Amino acid sequence: MEEKMDDREIFSIMFMQLVYTFQNAAVMQLGKMMNPATNKIEKNLPQAKATIEMLRMLKAKTVNNLEKQEQDMLDQVIYTLELNYADEVEREKKVQDKKPDTEKPKV
Repeated sequence: MEEKMDDREIFSIMFMQLVYTFQNAAVMQLGKMMNPATNKIEKNLPQAKATIEMLRMLKAKTVNNLEKQEQDMLDQVIYTLELNYADEVEREKKVQDKKPDTEKPKV
C-alpha cells in the first residue's frame, strides 16, 4: 500500500528545495559554477550578496518554525555562502590592488 505524505513532509521538502535554489543561484553569482543558461562563469558579487541576504531574511522570518533538519541545513548553507562571499571579495580586492593606478576605478 502506498503511503501519502502529509503537508508537513511536503512543505519540508519544498522548503529545502527553495533553499537549494537560492544556494545554487548564489554559487553561480560567486563565479564558482557555470550558468547553465549561458554556459559561462559569471561573477556578480552584489547579486550574490543580495541572494545571501534573502536567505538570511528567510532564516529570520522562520525562527522557531523549522524542523531541526531544516534549520541545520539553512544555517549551513548561509554559513558556507558567507565564507565563499568573503573569499571572493578578498580575491577581488587583491586583483584591484595589483592593477596599475590607471586601471583602478576612481572612487
